[in-house]
Formats: sequence, structure tokens, C-alpha cells
Amino acid sequence: MGKNKVRVSSSVAREQLLVGPGFKLADIDPNSTPGFEGANGDAKELAAELFLERDEELADLQERMYARARADLPDAPSVLVVLQGMDASGKGGIIRRVFGSVDPQGLAIKSFKSPTKEELEHDFLWRVEPHAPKPGFIGIFDRSHYEDVLIQRVREFAPPEEIERRYGAIIDFEQRLVDSGTKVLKFMLHVGPEEQEERLLERIERPDKHWKYNTGDIDERELWDEYAEAYQIALERTSMPNAPWWVIPANKKWYSRLAVKAILLRTLRDMELEWPEVTFDQDEERERLEQSTAKILGE
Repeated sequence: MGKNKVRVSSSVAREQLLVGPGFKLADIDPNSTPGFEGANGDAKELAAELFLERDEELADLQERMYARARADLPDAPSVLVVLQGMDASGKGGIIRRVFGSVDPQGLAIKSFKSPTKEELEHDFLWRVEPHAPKPGFIGIFDRSHYEDVLIQRVREFAPPEEIERRYGAIIDFEQRLVDSGTKVLKFMLHVGPEEQEERLLERIERPDKHWKYNTGDIDERELWDEYAEAYQIALERTSMPNAPWWVIPANKKWYSRLAVKAILLRTLRDMELEWPEVTFDQDEERERLEQSTAKILGE
């Protein structure tokens, strides 16, 4: 299978992973690699090559977006990437690898942990809204406002009627982001229980991964089916054309990273980002630069 064929099938995969009418999380095999079937035994190597090929373009497009904001253009956009998934599904790896080529000054990363006492005194979106990405930025939520309809539903930290209200509040919040010029991309990293076991075992046994381990991860793992149901409801209730969900099979890290990067790249391409037009007299500034050099050198 040649690269061109793989590129085309990768495009098809983006549609296959999109959450739409009739979507069932149970139908998604976390070990699958849509777009790479039939690539013989070299799928991982081919994906790695394609992944690296896109770094330069991704960095360029992000810089264009950032430059438009720095130029105070009224249409300067932003992007919000929401990452959700069970523990050890690969969210941190997505951030490090997918966004590793992007200028960090144009990134804003926020992770939402258990709400504080102060945060619990407000509506659940109170702590989230201030972290919406500013124009020119790619914002990344490593876990997000969806925790408030996932863990809170499973653990019954909030009553059913409040959980129900939150789905609508989330849709309204994301619509406000879209209306303000933010592209909203939401990814659920779908890891299987066997793969999660292997990754958690690594955290238990390897010194370089001990810091990632939380004893509470096992407690949440025991509620696997309840979380699957909570995700199914959240995905089908909140995947909108202007703020879609993609479910990314995540047992193979190389695949999940490539899939997220491909969707992000396509989104930035579709934004048709142009460099800001020059706002100064180039000839005049070129002459001033030459004069400053002569002055510094005493010529």
C-alpha cells in the first residue's frame, strides 16, 4: 500500500471516527486503526513517517493564527482541543507529541482536577470559562468540563436533574465559544480494559512512571461499565456540527496521536489562515535598519 492510498484512507477515517446519529461507543474497537488496514506489517513505521511530515505545516499554521491575533485583526481565531478518556488512555502523550512542534507561546494547557471548595460554590462552568483560549491560541483541556457529566454522574456527586441540565449548559457554552471565533475539537481516547491494565501496571512497576500513578485509578476502573454508559450519553448528547466529538481508538498510541494530529491539521487548513498584511513602509524601515547598523559600527 502506497503513501497516497494511506493518506486517502486516513481522510475517510476522520469521518468514521466522528460521533453522529446512531453512534455506539461499544461498536468502536479500541485496538482498531481505521485508515491503516491492509498496510501489511509496516503501518506503525508508515504512520511515524506521516506524523513527522506534518510537523512543519502544523507549526506554520499555528504561527499564522497567533500572528493574526498579535496584529489585532478582528477575525483572529482560536482553537480549543478537549481531551477525555479513562485513566492511562494517552492524553498526556497526545499533548507532548502532537503539539511538540508548535511554538509553546501559542499554547494554553489546562487540566481540570476535582473541584475545590470555592469552585463547588459556583456553577460547574465557573472554573472553566476563564480558560477558554484567547485569539491566536490553541487551548488544550486535559480533562475538562465533561468531568462534570462523567465522574459526577457515575459517582452520583450531583442529582440526575442537575446532570441533565449540564448537557444543555455545555452545548450553550461551546456555542458561545464558536460564536466568538473558536474552533472546538473534542476527542475521546478510547482505550480497552486490557490495555489500560498494562499501562497502569507500568506505572506501578517503573520508577520513571510512579509519579503518574494514583491509587484511586483502580477504584474508577472497577466502574468501567458505568463510565462507558456515561460517555455514551455525553457523546451523543453533546456532539454538535460546530463542536463535534471524535472517538479515537487508543490502544495503539501511534495511531491515536496520528489521528488527532490529522484532524487538527485539517481544521487549521480549512481556516485558510493568511499572514497579516504589512502595516509599515518596508523601504523606509529597510533604510532605517541600514542606518542603525552604520551608527553601531561607527561608519
